[in-house]
Amino acid sequence: MSTPQLQAYRASLLHFHADPAFSDSAHTWHEDGLLLVADGKVQAAGDYALLHASLPPGTELHDYSGKLILPGFIDSHLHYPQTDMIGSPAPGLLPWLENYTFPTERPFGDAAHAAEVAEFFLDELLRCGTTTAMVYCTVHAESVDAFFNASERRNLRMVGGKVLMDRNCPEFLRDTAESGARDTEALIQRWHQRGRALYAITPRFAPTSTDAQMGLAGELARAYPDTFIQTHAAENQDECAWVRSLFPQARSYMDVYDGYGMLRPRSMYGHCVWLDQQDRVRMAETGAAAAFCPTSNLFLGSGLFDVAQADSAGMLVSLASDVGGGTSFSMLQTMNEAYKVARLKGSYLPALRMFYLATLGAARSMQLEGTIGNFAAGTEADFIVLDPQATPLLQRRSSRSNSLEELLFAFALLGDDRAVAATYAAGRRVHAREAA
Repeated sequence: MSTPQLQAYRASLLHFHADPAFSDSAHTWHEDGLLLVADGKVQAAGDYALLHASLPPGTELHDYSGKLILPGFIDSHLHYPQTDMIGSPAPGLLPWLENYTFPTERPFGDAAHAAEVAEFFLDELLRCGTTTAMVYCTVHAESVDAFFNASERRNLRMVGGKVLMDRNCPEFLRDTAESGARDTEALIQRWHQRGRALYAITPRFAPTSTDAQMGLAGELARAYPDTFIQTHAAENQDECAWVRSLFPQARSYMDVYDGYGMLRPRSMYGHCVWLDQQDRVRMAETGAAAAFCPTSNLFLGSGLFDVAQADSAGMLVSLASDVGGGTSFSMLQTMNEAYKVARLKGSYLPALRMFYLATLGAARSMQLEGTIGNFAAGTEADFIVLDPQATPLLQRRSSRSNSLEELLFAFALLGDDRAVAATYAAGRRVHAREAA
């Protein structure tokens, strides 16, 4: 058996070991660093001066001096079928679903259509530096196959699932409790843990699933405990009122899911804007995680996620774009809006915290620490190269940065896809900016 070929990448290196909100030694920063990769895995990360001398003769060195290498971004909540309706006008969540979302999702039973959108969607993620995402497909099994086939060709660590929806939706997007469960189980068996694919059981949200469908989703979650669960919760006040009318026996929106056994590790709840503290504590107790979707919440006028209350409860939190309610695939743009949402709620999100939430914090929320999210030896070599000179304004501001925090803050507030010089998945370059 041949020895895996070692690749070396020189740049400034940043990765996290802990949450900067709760630790004074949460990150490692090598201003002149070296990342060593072999067979798609991280071998080591450290100072260039210390590691370079130990490289075997003939090791290929990729020199990104002047740029920053960090783990690939992780987007914990978004919808690939909504790519073509991003930026669609509506006075709120529920009319937006009726007028744009459902009609856009209708043709995804056509495998060719689903494949074309999946290809564009994944290319856009990689262009923005996102190497892992938790992705909603549509009610059609064909949409899931198209997504995972496209992801598999790129060898990406992706999570996805077929939407379950058997009421309060157009007939053309409706499954049944039994057919949805049957299709989901078949897709789990076909895709979960195949290569780098992971499956998520995906009820769209409580109002579009009957008691029978929610019950079967909970049974699948117990039968396949290493799968994920993804759904929406407490996004919008009208939606919350609707849930109260549909599930009068439940104490709260989150209690609906808890009653079906869906609060557990590897469950990701999009939005979580209108929770009370009992909900937050219960999520922390069960290992359920929240996906903070600031661009979507602002675009749809849904409300402001409370970072401070989530932290006080010990909730797992990650950042998410929520395309197509969200208005950008870029996690840098997502950080930009997350910072502003936190300020409006009286909190402050340092740049280090935001970069943690988009890397190791998301990996922890998904129970994938040790697989992705930082540069610990043996983790999968998904990483990105950020260029502080990507735009004239970013170059001017970053050249005046006096600390790592200021540099990262400039990326978060002024950066977008142009700041991503290159994206690597499992040690292979899968995107390069033309100017890089």
